Amino acid sequence: MIEIVRVALRRPYTFVVLALLLLLIGPLVALRTPTDIFPDIRIPVIAVVWQYTGLPPDQMSGRITTLFQRSLTTTVNDIEHIEANSYTGSGIIKVFFQPGVDIAVANAQVSLQFRRQF
Repeated sequence: MIEIVRVALRRPYTFVVLALLLLLIGPLVALRTPTDIFPDIRIPVIAVVWQYTGLPPDQMSGRITTLFQRSLTTTVNDIEHIEANSYTGSGIIKVFFQPGVDIAVANAQVSLQFRRQF
């Protein structure tokens, strides 16, 4: 550490030039650094929520969400997989679609099936 001080005292212009280079190059490097390091993730997902106040989770699963999942697989195109969770009084179904699917058409198909269910 003391050696750096001795060199700086012997060659002050070298350290002034290095400090000026850091001041000039620092902002240029900061401007050229990419701001978004995460990829653009576009997974098409539609969530459907069923509510039936007071219905236990096992009955919500048996009476509503399972039947709705089965009907989705036969009437909706390009489904990758379906996830469902049943809670007391509500059931949440997430429908994941293949990449590149037209989400407007998929939403229309799921909405139509949702209206037909009950």
